[in-house]
Amino acid sequence: MNTSADHLSFDLFSLRQAYLDGTTTVSAVIQQSLARVKDFKSHNIWINLNAESTLMAQAKKLEDLDPHDLPLYGIPFAVKDNIDCVGLPTTAACPGFSYLPAKSAFVVQKLIDAGAVLIGKTNMDQFATGLTGTRSPEPYGICKNSINPDYISGGSSSGSAVAVALNIVSFSLGTDTAGSGRVPAGFNNIVGLKPTRGLLSCSGVVPACKSLDCVSIFSQTIAEAEYLFDIVNAYDTNDSYARNDRQGLDASMTATAKLRFGVPKPEQLQYFGAPEGEALFAQTITKLQTLGEVVEIDFQPFLEAAALLYEGPWLAERYAGIRAFIENHPEQLHPVIMEVLAGAKDKNAIAAFDALHRLQQLKRDTATLLQSLSCVVVPTAPRIYRIDEVLAEPIRLNSNLGYYTNYMNLLDLSALAIPAGFYSNQLPFGITLFSTALADARLLAIAKRLANEQTENLPHKPSGYQRIAVCGAHMQGLPLNPQLLELGARFYASTQTAAKYQLYALAIAPPERPGLVRDDSHGENIALEIWELPKENWAKFISNIKSPLCIGSVEMADGSWEYGFLCEPYPLGKSVAITKFGGWRNYLKNKV
Repeated sequence: MNTSADHLSFDLFSLRQAYLDGTTTVSAVIQQSLARVKDFKSHNIWINLNAESTLMAQAKKLEDLDPHDLPLYGIPFAVKDNIDCVGLPTTAACPGFSYLPAKSAFVVQKLIDAGAVLIGKTNMDQFATGLTGTRSPEPYGICKNSINPDYISGGSSSGSAVAVALNIVSFSLGTDTAGSGRVPAGFNNIVGLKPTRGLLSCSGVVPACKSLDCVSIFSQTIAEAEYLFDIVNAYDTNDSYARNDRQGLDASMTATAKLRFGVPKPEQLQYFGAPEGEALFAQTITKLQTLGEVVEIDFQPFLEAAALLYEGPWLAERYAGIRAFIENHPEQLHPVIMEVLAGAKDKNAIAAFDALHRLQQLKRDTATLLQSLSCVVVPTAPRIYRIDEVLAEPIRLNSNLGYYTNYMNLLDLSALAIPAGFYSNQLPFGITLFSTALADARLLAIAKRLANEQTENLPHKPSGYQRIAVCGAHMQGLPLNPQLLELGARFYASTQTAAKYQLYALAIAPPERPGLVRDDSHGENIALEIWELPKENWAKFISNIKSPLCIGSVEMADGSWEYGFLCEPYPLGKSVAITKFGGWRNYLKNKV
């Protein structure tokens, strides 16, 4: 029996299937996870790790049990370092704040009881104040993006997202007060579930803004987020903000229902100088139209609520959560966070009641709007910045990143961030689905339809591969196909695009390659191949793709969508139109 985990994807269902099949062991998986920790040390993902001896002792205990009996048997995970875990200090990314908890947070204990193995505590924006991942002081350092380390990873749950994206762990926990469980997911091409506030216990969580905080889940797929949510979604009597109206969890409008999506009016969409976001969100709207009706909504009430988070009295609540530490150890705070919290003392009770009354009206207005929609869909973040850009303007750019996220918990909404394409620089673009409180199950079901996740046999079906559509030199037997084979890719199917694409022979350096361009008015079906690439090698593969080629969403002839090669339009003037051949192979065979 081969029990190596060297090339095994760490997505939850692939690992679970491997355990059930007896093709790997918990010890092998933990050793591989620790090896990957070392491989990505320069990304500054971790604050504290469990000792290898501790992890191997836990692995040996699990190996004496039947994997069928534990839903998370041997699954490695990580926890943001503002959530308590027995045996590891809680720092909230502030060395002077560090303490050793007497027990694990409620949600962490639920995961461990289900068989999961905690690898360690992850880096974060200090005291969960920030959306950039750049507000973690020394000795922890800035957590870097999983795809391009020159770019921000997103905060405040930066390390938790990057650990999943780099396949070091199967899933992780973060927290989400103003977007911290969604922005890092969007910037690292993974799934981020921000549940309805109060469904997942916050017992054992260092408060950022106690009345608004919630624990979030990072995973590689939507189905995994759903599976994990079912395990940790339990009422905790020790959490003063826990809600026990969970019987109303809404799974309606899921499997076959006609869907009605809200999107902001075009003039209310904001990308802060990144025009590619507009095109990528337009692709999302096209996808939405294949599933149902898309209606434009007035986004202003959501934006007004968002402004209250840092301009209103909730800033004082952030200060109150760690008041004693701030006032006794101000030098321990990251300077940007100290600057953000400096205005908290100016808030008074009159302002607090004014804001609460205005928020109540905004809640009523937005609830009325949401009742007529399956969900609202927005970009997860307007754009992604380089680390040096954020360091130069830390507060303004951080504020920009919260444009689509800051209002969620104030308005008591549920939200789910999912991947939705790539910019031309190969960094990911994400979207967020949101709706009323207790719509979590509905959002998960809609997102699976939107992402074409095949879930009928889960949780035992392996899902450790990402499909990619190739239309040229990467196809079987052609010059660049070895790039896929060397990364463990496997052929899935030959198919065609929808009749909405033009194909060009590009005038670029050898080997010869085509460019696929969407053209709804004059396009035709173009032959291509679908390959399945191990998820742990996805970032490595796309990092080698150079302009004018890029990765985006490609519509198939059956109406489904896959990630695949597309071409920017600027080189087409020097290229040869070859759409009439119906595909690259036929062109190579018949060209003169």
